[in-house]
Amino acid sequence: MEKVMKDKNKTFFDRLENIKLLPLYTAHDLNLLTRLEHVLVESGILFIEVTFRSELALESIKQLSTSGKLIVGAGTVRTLKEAEEAVQHGAQFIVCPSFIPEVVNYCQEQQIPILPGTVTPTEIQYAKEAGLNVIKFFPADVYGGINAINALSGPYYDMKFVPTGGINQKNLPEYVSHKNILAAGGSFIISEKMLEEKDDEELIKHLTELVNVVKESTK
Repeated sequence: MEKVMKDKNKTFFDRLENIKLLPLYTAHDLNLLTRLEHVLVESGILFIEVTFRSELALESIKQLSTSGKLIVGAGTVRTLKEAEEAVQHGAQFIVCPSFIPEVVNYCQEQQIPILPGTVTPTEIQYAKEAGLNVIKFFPADVYGGINAINALSGPYYDMKFVPTGGINQKNLPEYVSHKNILAAGGSFIISEKMLEEKDDEELIKHLTELVNVVKESTK
């Protein structure tokens, strides 16, 4: 079973590393989810992290998981109950703002990819001892951004980071080009506000531009 879990996680993280973009989305209007799925699929960004920052998180995860077109995960998961409910509603991966042992243990038992939030050597060490080699770095801008990741990648050369917080289209290249950064995340990729203010053509253009930025930065 341990080998199956490692293989499953490897496939997940390989796909995420290939795209290098992890959209973070907070839902307040379920009617926008169909368009959200459409623009992401059309632009080739097949991941979406739905945050537990609204009461519509579980229903949004369920709706977005139905078609199977996107790899849907739950973000801002702070408790074991939230993790369990997210998985029951179709979440295929879990993202936490911090290192939460019981959530990490649950995800490992259920063979669910987990990205716990870490920013200090101690927290990274906890993740390493738990058998993880990919971690979230949040909030990236507050805790030193790319400079901090450069420093942490010295002793933790075998860890991969997924930074979120303060990342935008302007500084995206320096993040995704870093050898220890698996992907970069944030609501700058897609948000409910963008869906309300822009039409699908504009959104697909924006997302495609981000995809091209990644391609140019990782040549």
